[in-house]
Amino acid sequence: MAAVVTYLVIFTVISSALAYDPDMLQDLCVANTSAGELDVGFITTANKLISKTVKKGEVFVFPRGLVHFQKNNDDKAASVISAFNSQLPGTQSIAMTLFTSTPAVPDNVLTKAFQVGTKEIDKIKTKLAPKKS
Repeated sequence: MAAVVTYLVIFTVISSALAYDPDMLQDLCVANTSAGELDVGFITTANKLISKTVKKGEVFVFPRGLVHFQKNNDDKAASVISAFNSQLPGTQSIAMTLFTSTPAVPDNVLTKAFQVGTKEIDKIKTKLAPKKS
């Protein structure tokens, strides 16, 4: 009986050691320690925008698998350290996420990302807006 218990304990320990996620990193952003600020944010699966201005030396972590952005607030080049790594990234509708979040992703982020004007951004938002009954 003791041999069976010992075997089960060893099997459990080995199984646990082999059944881990080798990619435990979240996506993260570290602001350059000598230059400008970054606007960063992500959109939750409940379609809520969480954003912040990251200042010199601060860190911002993006939860795995969520749509996120980083935008330089200066006209000079910015440096960031980013890690994008996930074994199970999941999926999310980017168009609905980016154009219908609450609060809204700033228009200047969307115009820069999609290289279009605010009129086009407004058209997309209007078309994707939930229909009122």
